[in-house]
Formats: sequence, structure tokens, C-alpha cells
Amino acid sequence: MKKIMWSISFIMLIGTIIAIQFLPESVPMHYDAAGNVTRLGSKNENLVFPIINLVMAFAWTMCSGFFEKKALKSTDEKDCAEAKSNAKVIGYVGAGMAAMFTVMQGFFLLGEYKGAISGATKQVVDIGKITVISMGGLCIWLGNIMPKTRMNTMVGVQICWSMYNDTTWKKSNHFGGVAFVVAGVLTIITAFLMKSSLGSAMLLVGYVCVASIVTFAYAYKVYKAEVKGKELGCK
Repeated sequence: MKKIMWSISFIMLIGTIIAIQFLPESVPMHYDAAGNVTRLGSKNENLVFPIINLVMAFAWTMCSGFFEKKALKSTDEKDCAEAKSNAKVIGYVGAGMAAMFTVMQGFFLLGEYKGAISGATKQVVDIGKITVISMGGLCIWLGNIMPKTRMNTMVGVQICWSMYNDTTWKKSNHFGGVAFVVAGVLTIITAFLMKSSLGSAMLLVGYVCVASIVTFAYAYKVYKAEVKGKELGCK
């Protein structure tokens, strides 16, 4: 997945370089809550986002490489398997984020192009709503990844109850994965139905908070059941 992540990141950069050739020197760069253009800027400012994306890809690669080296050095079979799993999962997370940022950048450029050629004083593409929908897609992507993780300190449900043992980790992250997929689907549906991008963003935060709370509650339930089972086994 690291190759896919880097490919997407470079596609974003190259696509942006090509796209800005068709933009006027000055384009809308910032909007207020009502969608009014509040700042014009150089079209070359659009290169900042792809560069940030490449820096993030580098960071994800370093994290993945750390676990790959750990797997090679490990003499314990379980630790080795966990390190390999974590390296793979980090690649999936990095690829998902790169794809989300690339989609967002495409709509940013489209909005700037339409706004510039029409001389619009308001945004012609609802960037806020696009961002919310993209975040919903990321929630779905992460929700599918969480059940595939082994216990680690980077990706997944990171609380003491879920990290009690492998059983609590697996059950908590499977439940959490489903909860985040549901949150992502609801985010996308409500973003399409609602006119207000701010309202959609608030619902996104609400969905993620609810998904997190119910996941933590489930992790606690699984933890208590596991502890009780061990106590009964010792008697």
C-alpha cells in the first residue's frame, strides 16, 4: 500500500501543477461561513496542499518502516506478526488519507477555476460539504481497517480496556470498525441531504463522538467479561 500511497500523492502534485496552468494568476483562496470570497491569492498557493500530502506520506512511510525493521529484528513469533500487521495497516491508513486529500484538492481546484472565470463573489463549489463527505469516506475506510489490526499504540481503539489482551483488542476493534463505518455512511448521507455544510460538519463530529462512546462502552463490557472469566477460571 505504500506504493499506492506515494502514487496517489504524486498524482495529486502533478495534477495540481497541470491544473494551475489553466487558472488566472489570482484566484479565490478563502471563504467565510456564508460562502463569500474573503481573500484572493496566487494560483501557486495550491501547491502547498500537495506538498503537505507528500510530507505526510513520508511520515507514514517512516512509521511503516519502523515496524518492518522491528519485524525483522524480532525473535518472538507473535511480536513479529504484530509488527508486520502494523506496518501493513499504516500503509492502508496513509493511502486512504492521500486519496481523501487528492479528491478534496480536485474539488478545490474546480471551485477556484469556476469562481475565477465567472468572477463569482461566492464559492461555486461547496468546499465545506466536500470536506465533510471526504471525511465520511475516511471514516468508512478506517472502520474497515480497524478489525484487521493487531494490538499496537498507533491504530485502533487505544484504551486500557481494549488493550487488556488480544481478545479484548480484537472484539473492541471489530465493534469499533462497524461503528465508524456506520458513522461514515450517516455522515455522507446527511451531507448530501443538508444544505448547510456547517450543520453537516457538526453532525460528523456528533457521529464520531457517538461511535467512540459506544465503542469505549463495549470495550469496557468485553474487558469486564474477560476479567470475570479469568477469575472464575482460577477458582
